[in-house]
Amino acid sequence: MPHMLLIHEAIDQRATRTDTEGRALYESMLRWGDDLKTRGLLLAAESLAPAATSARVTLIGGKARVVDGPFAETKEMIGGFFLVDVGSREEAIALAAECPAAAWATVEVRALAPCHVR
Repeated sequence: MPHMLLIHEAIDQRATRTDTEGRALYESMLRWGDDLKTRGLLLAAESLAPAATSARVTLIGGKARVVDGPFAETKEMIGGFFLVDVGSREEAIALAAECPAAAWATVEVRALAPCHVR
């Protein structure tokens, strides 16, 4: 049962760390991802670039409207994700609790499902 673990972090949080601190946190996340892979749970994982480099696209009257980041109303961003395959929601929540990012960010647990499912 695939679940996405989304890492929600404060939009300015990365700027508060030294390079050494940032690299250490990133390395802890890589090690955790390797552990998930060894346990046969990891389907995919990626770190995402800061929101300042992102864009939002909507169609208005059939034409694409592009808004470049950062976005003034945004207080947090998705910093990365882990896509895991577990037996239950409870197992996904347990993994989120062991994720190193849970110490400085929020780890959202979402099951994968068709978009028509409520």
